[in-house]
Amino acid sequence: MDEIELRAHGKINLSLDVLGRRNDGYHEVKMIMHTVALHDGIFIKKERERGIRMECNLPSLPTNEENLMVRAAKAIMDEFSIEEGLSLRLMKRLPVAAGMAGGSADAAAVFHGINQLFHLNLSTEELEKRAVKLGADIPFCLHKGCSLSEGIGEKLCKLPTLPPCTILLVKPAFSLSTKLIYENLHLKNITDAEHPDVDRMIKELESGSLEDICALGGNLLEKVSISLRPEIQVLKDFFIKEGALLSLMSGSGPTVFGIFPEKEKEKAKMILQSLRSGEHKDLIENAWITEAYA
Repeated sequence: MDEIELRAHGKINLSLDVLGRRNDGYHEVKMIMHTVALHDGIFIKKERERGIRMECNLPSLPTNEENLMVRAAKAIMDEFSIEEGLSLRLMKRLPVAAGMAGGSADAAAVFHGINQLFHLNLSTEELEKRAVKLGADIPFCLHKGCSLSEGIGEKLCKLPTLPPCTILLVKPAFSLSTKLIYENLHLKNITDAEHPDVDRMIKELESGSLEDICALGGNLLEKVSISLRPEIQVLKDFFIKEGALLSLMSGSGPTVFGIFPEKEKEKAKMILQSLRSGEHKDLIENAWITEAYA
């Protein structure tokens, strides 16, 4: 096998809590992440000429070592002294810098692809140890489905997946800096009641009731993000008004999602059209209808 095609799935956060700041500057988190069907396309091919070359359908994205895909490829190829060349092609569909771990998912796909192409026979756990050196979300992105993520994001525990449902995703027409969000998160000013109950959501995931799971959703970072960009709250309110069981910002944002029962997929399609053409159309850069992916 000289080439491989992979899908790099985005994620949403069903619950995101921040416990404190570590001495190294990272924050301790406790969050529940779930992959969605929306994905990037990754194409990896062996080449005779040494070196790593990358191309992407979005000219704005870097294709050198600023890109996590290239860094992931270089790290594992250097470690195993792989002398063949490699070409990477990215078909970008996931929003960029939007709280859906798009770059991390792309890097995870590269780790998987090189492991298969060059028959390195590394387990997923062995890939995780290498991946976390490049980014805290990459270990989760090596998996599919739902996981509890702790530490800086690298400590993973598999959880039951969401029941069948329809998910609407909206990328607002602006971006947010993860660094800025965390710098403005002052935990000493946050009450116990403002922290999401991650442990209780885990129990509800085990029970399998979509309504009960969604009732416990929360994202502590919204407190900062909404203060900087109130449009996030406008989109959340829109989803709830339209009948979403849960509407949250994913990660540090600014992507907002709404979860609807699977039986309301046709209604969700109408809501999507309303978003694209209605009063909130100027707030959004793009919007998608998708589903939980396992």
